[in-house]
Amino acid sequence: MPLKKLTSSINVLDAAKTRIKNLFSTGVKVYLSFSCGKDSLCLSSLTYDLIMAGEIDPKQLTIVFIDEEGLYTSMVDAAHRWRKKFASVGVPFLWFCLPFKQVSVLDHLTTSESWITWEPGKEDEWIRKPPPFAIMSHPVLHYPGEMNYQTFCRRAFSDGVQMIGLRTSESLTRLQVLARLDMTKVTPGGAFYPIYDWRDKDIWLYIRERNLEFPEIYMRLYEAGVKKNNLRLCAFFGDCGTQGLRWIAETDNELWQRIERREPNAYLVLLYWNSEMFRRSSDKRKELEEGQAKKDYKALCKDILFLNTDKYTIASDTKKNLRSWRGLFIKTYGVAQEKHYKRMYEGLLYGDPKMRILRILWTQIYNDYNPKKKVKRHGD
Repeated sequence: MPLKKLTSSINVLDAAKTRIKNLFSTGVKVYLSFSCGKDSLCLSSLTYDLIMAGEIDPKQLTIVFIDEEGLYTSMVDAAHRWRKKFASVGVPFLWFCLPFKQVSVLDHLTTSESWITWEPGKEDEWIRKPPPFAIMSHPVLHYPGEMNYQTFCRRAFSDGVQMIGLRTSESLTRLQVLARLDMTKVTPGGAFYPIYDWRDKDIWLYIRERNLEFPEIYMRLYEAGVKKNNLRLCAFFGDCGTQGLRWIAETDNELWQRIERREPNAYLVLLYWNSEMFRRSSDKRKELEEGQAKKDYKALCKDILFLNTDKYTIASDTKKNLRSWRGLFIKTYGVAQEKHYKRMYEGLLYGDPKMRILRILWTQIYNDYNPKKKVKRHGD
């Protein structure tokens, strides 16, 4: 879907403040989603400063922190700091340690693409202990693994609006989703994105100018070679979290042992990080694959989807969406390029439980075939 670029007469910081004030002026309950990441820290800082300036009512606000168990120590420290900070202005900080279904990209040797955080009965395997004040049960969640945390938040906080630090510059899918939203309407049960138009440079500039303390793991990942625009923190076993596991194995043996106890296949990251298993496209991967026979990804996708599907080990969460993958292959046949088939192949064999790769491929194939209709990002 082609998007029209719009310009504004105010900067993104002032725009975000205005959006937050407008949201609170409606009198609705606001649930701020806190994640310890850089975007969440900026949104929390903006909100806290507006409370201190007397421009929004803290009685409308509740902080929601979904503790995903597999978190870096510096992320947990950040959560403790901000819990105290919001408590100082009378804002409740709900710290949830619940058994949610989580995505895992490490179980390539099985047919599972998920694990359960804080799973009952596996307390000895938990990566860390929850804090004594953590909320360990909730009436919306009836049994372990019933839902992911996104579904939980929509149901548990449907009496208000979730305020989330999501930004369109981080993914094409996010840009398309937010472009369809009417940000002027506030509906209980919905979500609100005050910093949606911030870019990476805006985030880091805000952090620097306000001297915000951020999780040290960002610096460790940057030192390890992760590019600034790819510095994202998520649960250890997600597709973006695995990049930090290599650093843990090298520097924190005790934590690494707990991770391996929780996820026995974590060692795959150390062995195959620069390979197609983790969909890497680095120079190191090219070096490792040099001299190997060139793969015909189009033929491989055809074989997986139509000819010999049962021959391949496809995780159940991806396999249930094969009909959609087949539709993509058929409808883009003759249009898709080898690079698209390569990504299709990697998504099928190495997991796409949230169908992100599938959605992105539709747009990428369309844009590459129609270069004059490429999607424009805000601020480009």
